[in-house]
Amino acid sequence: MAIIPSALRPRRNRQTTNGQFSSSLPSSTSSPKPEHYITATNGIKAGVTKADIKRTTRTRRTFVYIASFCYLVSFVFLILVLIGNIHDRPVLREMYFYKLDLSNIIPASVPNSQLINSVTQTLGLHDFYQVGLWNYCEGYNDQGITFCSKPKTLFWWNPVETITGELLAGATIALPSQVVTILTVLRITSQIMFGFFLTGCILTFLFIFLTPLVVKSRWWSLPFAIASFIITILVLAASIIGSVISFVFKYAAEAQQELNIRASVGTRMFVFMWVATGFALAGFIIHAGLGCCCTSRRDIAIGRKPVKRSAVGAAEMRETSPPREA
Repeated sequence: MAIIPSALRPRRNRQTTNGQFSSSLPSSTSSPKPEHYITATNGIKAGVTKADIKRTTRTRRTFVYIASFCYLVSFVFLILVLIGNIHDRPVLREMYFYKLDLSNIIPASVPNSQLINSVTQTLGLHDFYQVGLWNYCEGYNDQGITFCSKPKTLFWWNPVETITGELLAGATIALPSQVVTILTVLRITSQIMFGFFLTGCILTFLFIFLTPLVVKSRWWSLPFAIASFIITILVLAASIIGSVISFVFKYAAEAQQELNIRASVGTRMFVFMWVATGFALAGFIIHAGLGCCCTSRRDIAIGRKPVKRSAVGAAEMRETSPPREA
């Protein structure tokens, strides 16, 4: 072994303190870590700062916030669908699924048609009837809405019962079996639509605040994606049922050539429910994508994904890392 001359050997500056020697060599203990420095005891591997975590999970958090916004928009439009037509208010009165116009139920080709139409109004038949999710409203063209029924759970509108009850003072009419079947289908589908819209609205509201939990782990995305799919199916099915009922009712009412009945679909209600459906679908797509994409906090904890160092985190890593041996 070569002997190093004493002149080249590193010297220690020894100082005496109360008769004892002390060395001036730097201590081997490392400097204290910053408060925001995360160690392995917190579930994240050592050397990762909170700034690093935010930087690495930024993409995932961005999509989570977009999903929450989608559910917020969907919830707002579902609320508009739910409250439409429940009162005679400037905005609510324009929100209905379909509207039946009987103001000129007797065609102009019939002699004395105007007189007959005025007589039917005198007997109690209204000019129009419009249907919402909870109730129906009726009125006259020159007066507007004069009456709205009380909101009812699982509501469905029976046009035959309403019109015959008003025009014939409660008299009953023997309806053909085809009409009875149609009314039964209308009742079942209307009640299904009611339940789907209400359930979808409640779940959408919850997802506004629960969606940020997906940032923690991809495993959270699985149940959230399933629940989001259920919400999308509920809102989509309700919108399809509402659209089918409205358009079928319109064409069925106007198909009666011997009567001059007009029907229209509520444009605002139609737009509201399909906008809500679109944003609910967007939320589901994001949750499905987060199950396989974008780094989560758990990915950092188990080392599945590399950490994107921030400028502060990289500098602190250099300061706290031990010096390399020559």
